[in-house]
Amino acid sequence: MAYSFGKELGYRFGVRRFLLAFAMLTQSVTGWAQEAPGHPSAGAAPGTPAETQATFRSGVDLVTVSATVRDNKGKLVTNLTRQDFEVIDRGERRAISEFRAERAPLSLAILFDVSGSMDIAERAIAAKFAAFHLLSALDDGRDEAGLFAFDSRLREVAPFTVDTRALKGALGEVDPFGATSLHDAISAAAERVATRPMARRAVVVLTDGIDTSSVLTPAQVSATAAAIDVPVYIIATVLAIDDPGSDRATPGSKRQAPASIGTIEDLARWTGGALYYSSTSASAYQAARAVVNELRHLYLIAFEPGATPGWHPLEIRTSQKDFVVRTRGGYVASGSR
Repeated sequence: MAYSFGKELGYRFGVRRFLLAFAMLTQSVTGWAQEAPGHPSAGAAPGTPAETQATFRSGVDLVTVSATVRDNKGKLVTNLTRQDFEVIDRGERRAISEFRAERAPLSLAILFDVSGSMDIAERAIAAKFAAFHLLSALDDGRDEAGLFAFDSRLREVAPFTVDTRALKGALGEVDPFGATSLHDAISAAAERVATRPMARRAVVVLTDGIDTSSVLTPAQVSATAAAIDVPVYIIATVLAIDDPGSDRATPGSKRQAPASIGTIEDLARWTGGALYYSSTSASAYQAARAVVNELRHLYLIAFEPGATPGWHPLEIRTSQKDFVVRTRGGYVASGSR
């Protein structure tokens, strides 16, 4: 009991130390939330992600999917080639037209839950702590990120930029208030980051997972994000008793929902992303690093779409049967080729 209390107390002291340094950093960064959505990113210059990204070029429109591969021990597999993959579209094998596996710049839409529930048990502070680690893991001047907040609507806190130091300063402008439209905000953020020129794009959501006012369900949001190939990663800031990975977790810590609706974990998985829990300073660091490391090792696979209009369920396989491939669930074909 004393050990658990000590861990929690250490976490709070660690967060407070982070906030002190964080407050000093914010002194030099102001006015982010007032910038217009289309404003040029601060620090943009030759050599930024928009100019160095890997792109696919073809005489026809290609479907591009990003895929993560892990072995049977959960370790990332990073040395596969085009010949190791197989694309199954509606049960039919598709030829891979383009393939990329090299390191490339990242573009992250970091989405903060600023609903009232995040003000309980210092969840908002824990979310900022995780965001700080996310930004620290990016390559300053090469990777880009934008900060967004949501309660009942999506708000841009800081536009996309490769200046990660400025983004760390802008974290001070994120404060909890209001209801939660988590699912709607994820959908809107995915559409924002989808317009970025980088091939490796994602939404990272910092939330307690409590949605009180969304119109969209997780299934509907995942369909939107999957259709535009934007994986959604969720870092859930929770108490230790609600963290399935904690030794203090209660039996009911893993939430269930009807399959047709889904949970936030389903939402992440259906888009090719993942859910991580953060209940300590160590788990916040580990979750942030895991997200960025996974995005660094995405395989980008492109193929010609099917001729039949509508939704096409996808399966990506490898020649190693014990490897697990995670990718989006499918794509929408226009039928005009």
